[in-house]
Amino acid sequence: MMKKFLIIVCLVVWGLVSEAQAKVNIFAYSRPAPETKVYDSLGKSVGFADYRGDFIIAVFWSKTCIPCLREMPDLKSFVQKTEGNGIKVMLISSEKEWISANEQEELLKKHGGDGIAHFVDRKSALANEFGIFSSPHSVLINVDGMEIGRIRGAVDWDDEEVIEYIYKLRATH
Repeated sequence: MMKKFLIIVCLVVWGLVSEAQAKVNIFAYSRPAPETKVYDSLGKSVGFADYRGDFIIAVFWSKTCIPCLREMPDLKSFVQKTEGNGIKVMLISSEKEWISANEQEELLKKHGGDGIAHFVDRKSALANEFGIFSSPHSVLINVDGMEIGRIRGAVDWDDEEVIEYIYKLRATH
């Protein structure tokens, strides 16, 4: 484990692997994404199956997570640059964090994340099914509804290399 970590650090330092790619864990075998629903600001339930045919990036975040809030403007730019190209970003946070949907929308607006599709996870059921206990944590789901990998930590979503890498993942997985 330590040897793998040192190799990744060296590759990042030498510029052979981007920082985002070093954080990415692409699974050897994909697995079905959970069918647990999340809810939009109007209370409508939504599941990954509703976006079958799109490559989904489900970003689990928290309003108290500074890296989560810092990446919002870049994530918004990523959404704008990939819009209409078969990539769907879903911001997912625990319902218990919010007094109302309006509070969530105001916070997103304040931190540059307005316009990104956002949902609440009731009783943190979806996060628990994925085994996610920290944020930001992004789950990558292919066009067939299979989880292909994850990204732990914040990402410079506006970086052209990151965008190109996501397109590559969409095309190959």
